[in-house]
Amino acid sequence: MTEYTLRAIGRVESTLTDRAAAPRQPDEGAPDAWLVFDDRYAPALDGLSPGTDVLLLTWLDRADRDTLTVHPRGDLTRPRAGVFATRAPDRPNPIGLHEVHILAIDGTRVHVSNLEALDATPILDVKPLLTPDR
Repeated sequence: MTEYTLRAIGRVESTLTDRAAAPRQPDEGAPDAWLVFDDRYAPALDGLSPGTDVLLLTWLDRADRDTLTVHPRGDLTRPRAGVFATRAPDRPNPIGLHEVHILAIDGTRVHVSNLEALDATPILDVKPLLTPDR
């Protein structure tokens, strides 16, 4: 298989530091957080504004890349499922996908709501959430 190199463009600043205690989904108590981008990517933030919803792609750097099946949501009473059929963080390529709402922008720092990513999680990309009027 071909390998590709990804380059982090920033990191998450969050109060979440313990994976076991972190919410599994944004609507389960995920806190506001800051996306801190490397200064060289400042021009890429042009056009983002408070009130915008975006898709954030992260690298789940503390994930187990050898996991192929899980009990969904860690519930041992549920049958095992392949990780591609779940939102489990442990997976061959642990790319996190997060829909977040921009609250504020301060230079290369973007304040967002409801982000379940852990502190220092690498940021891979940001994409606008497509709506029918875009």
